[in-house]
Amino acid sequence: MDEQSTTTGPRVEEGVPLAPLTTMRVGGPAARLVTVETTYDLVDAVREVDDADEPLLVVGGGSNLVIADEGFAGTVVHVVTDGVRVESADLCGGANVRVEAGTVWDDLVARSVEEGWAGIEALSGIPGSTGATPVQNVGAYGQEVAQTIAQVRVWDRVEQQVRTFSNLDCGFTYRHSIFKGTQYRGGGRYVVLEVVFQLEVADLSRPIGYADLARQLDVEVGARVPLADAREAVLAQRRLRGMVLDADDHDTWSCGSFFTNPILTVGEFEELERRAHTLLGDEVSPPRFADPHGNVKTSAAWLIERAGFGKGYALGDSADPPAALSSKHTLAVTNRGSATARDILELARRVRDGVEEVFGVRLVNEPVLVGVEL
Repeated sequence: MDEQSTTTGPRVEEGVPLAPLTTMRVGGPAARLVTVETTYDLVDAVREVDDADEPLLVVGGGSNLVIADEGFAGTVVHVVTDGVRVESADLCGGANVRVEAGTVWDDLVARSVEEGWAGIEALSGIPGSTGATPVQNVGAYGQEVAQTIAQVRVWDRVEQQVRTFSNLDCGFTYRHSIFKGTQYRGGGRYVVLEVVFQLEVADLSRPIGYADLARQLDVEVGARVPLADAREAVLAQRRLRGMVLDADDHDTWSCGSFFTNPILTVGEFEELERRAHTLLGDEVSPPRFADPHGNVKTSAAWLIERAGFGKGYALGDSADPPAALSSKHTLAVTNRGSATARDILELARRVRDGVEEVFGVRLVNEPVLVGVEL
C-alpha cells in the first residue's frame, strides 16, 4: 500500500531556533529554515541553496546532531517526507520496501514487526529518520542496517542528479558509509531521498546476536524469537540505558552514544591491555570483539567508566549541572535541561581527554558537530 503525504509546498522561516529539532536540544537559530514534505521539494531546496553557493545543513530527526549555540548562518533543510511503499512481499524474495527519507525510523520498525518482516527488529527505539540510517550505518544489538539495505536513492550535489547506490556501492563499515565519508561544501555530497530495504518475511526474528538481549529473552545467542518479543526486549534494554526518547527524562536528552566503540590494531589493543593490567590488575582486561578487517573492537563505555567517569559524572560541584553523563549509561552525554552546546562539548572533551590520558585510546564522537569542534 502506498502512503503519500499531501503538501502545499515547502515552508520557509527565518531565525528559527534549531534546538527543538534535535534530541540533544541545543543549538541556536537558522538564518533560514525550509521544511520539505516531498522528495521533489527536497531536491529543489538543496539545488536552490547550492546554486546560490550558500551554506547548507540537511536535518532529519536531529538525533545525531550537536549544533553551535550561535546557530547556522545558512539554510537548514528540514526533511519531513513520509511514505512507505511495499514493492513486493513473498517468502521467496522477501519484503522489498521503499521508504522516504523523512519517515520516522521507529515507526518503520514497528510496522515491520506488525507485518512480519524480519531484519530490523533489533533496531527498535532508535530515534531519528530513516534517511539517516544508511549514513551512519545505524546498528544495535547485533544488527546493522547494512544487513538489510538493498538500495539508497540520493541527490548528488556534485553531479546535480538523482543516483541509486546498491548495497555494495554504499561502502558500509562500522558506523560509516560513503554518504558520511564524502563531503561537499562543508556538508555531505549525497542527500538521501529514499531507502529500499529487503526484509525476510517471517514470524520469527533474525538470530539474536547480543548476549544481554538473549539473557532477557531466556534464549541462547543465535536463537530466533517472535518478532514482537524481540522488539519489546530491545525497547526494555534501551530504556534501562536511557536510550528511548522521553520528554520528561533528561537521561534521554542526548545523541544516544556520544562516542563510537574504538577499533584498534592488534598492537594498539595489546598496549591497551598492558595499561589496563597495570592500572586495574592482571585479571582485568578490556572487552575484545572480532573485527572483519583483522583489527580489534573494544568498548567505549568500559574505557569511560574505568577512566573514572561514572554514571552521572558532571563537571564542577554544582548539584544541578547543565550537562552530565547519563545516570543510566556512561556513553550518553546528556542535557539536564539547561545545557548549551558549549556545555555538552566541554563535558565530552573532558571524557575524551581523560580516557586518552589513562588508556592511550582517543575516542571519536559519533554525532555530527555543526559549527563546533570537539
